[in-house]
Amino acid sequence: MAKFSLRLRLRLESRANPSALMAWLSPLLALLLTVLCGAILFAALGKSPLAGLSIFFLEPLKDLRGWSEVGIKVAPLLLIAVGLAICFRANVFNIGAEGQLVVGAAAGGAVALYFDDGSGSIVSGGGAAMIAVVLLAGMLGGMAWAAITAFLRDRFNANEILVSLMLVYVGQLLLSFLVHGVLKDPEGFNFPQSKLFSDDFLLPIVLPGTRLHLGIVLALLAALAGWLFLSKSIAGYGIQVGGAAPMAARYAGFSSRKSLWTSMLICGALAGLAGVCEVLGPIGQITPSVSPGYGFAAIIVAFVGRLHPIGVIFSSFIMALFYIGGELSQSRLGMPNAITGVFQGILLFSLLACDVLINYKIRWSK
Repeated sequence: MAKFSLRLRLRLESRANPSALMAWLSPLLALLLTVLCGAILFAALGKSPLAGLSIFFLEPLKDLRGWSEVGIKVAPLLLIAVGLAICFRANVFNIGAEGQLVVGAAAGGAVALYFDDGSGSIVSGGGAAMIAVVLLAGMLGGMAWAAITAFLRDRFNANEILVSLMLVYVGQLLLSFLVHGVLKDPEGFNFPQSKLFSDDFLLPIVLPGTRLHLGIVLALLAALAGWLFLSKSIAGYGIQVGGAAPMAARYAGFSSRKSLWTSMLICGALAGLAGVCEVLGPIGQITPSVSPGYGFAAIIVAFVGRLHPIGVIFSSFIMALFYIGGELSQSRLGMPNAITGVFQGILLFSLLACDVLINYKIRWSK
């Protein structure tokens, strides 16, 4: 008998003219796919898909308190995503924003603890001036941590992806060392955490009756400043040209070295600011778990926002909904605590799939 075999292979073929409109609609399509996959997931776990999606996406927005809690999550995500958008536009793949956030929180929190002695003096009494100093210390801490990656990339051509990622774990261990040592509250029953900050050192509440703090205002200002920097400044234009066409950038006189340092330091400063806003805001002290993974989630936020400082405002809102919705689904539906990460992963996978299909055609070949 004659043997018959047929082998079909999939290959991607570049589209001659990818749709610009579909490229901008890709995040929306990815979100719709995420909702669909979420419904299937709830059904597979024996939960009502409509009830699950309602708790996940609608329940957090039913009242003012829910909106404010979403805003608390938006603040760090937006701050970090703006910095990452600038880095990625410069073709600098900073994956270590989580570490920069952690070090910024430790640096700013340490400064706050140093001055916050409860004596009621002009300096130790806190107030706007001292809060500004603490915020600046957090930004400098994040910048210093980002500068390590920039230096190793600049001096030794080290891969910034690996270096920045490994520094995340170093930063987390450094924070753990501090809260188990010199920053530990001596009256805290040996728990690894600092003492609570005085009220005058905490960020002001911008919405009375809620926990929404000044960090959300700083995040929105950062998004506006990032948009102005990229669209209206020569340095921002040089960063974008260098990221899109390095050869053309060098020919035009733009320094790739300057773009590296500028983008990394901006991202480090914003990540550090996000970290110190957390310890001066909803946490109120330094703990080993300052962040639930905002630095990594902000990578998804940046790409869903199309690496645009204004676009990340909307994508950070969606990601914040994932965090709050995940917490509600755990308490009300008994879902596992990994549900937030699952939705984040589905959103990223859906976005990548949409982008691939917008730019490529699928062809069958023998």
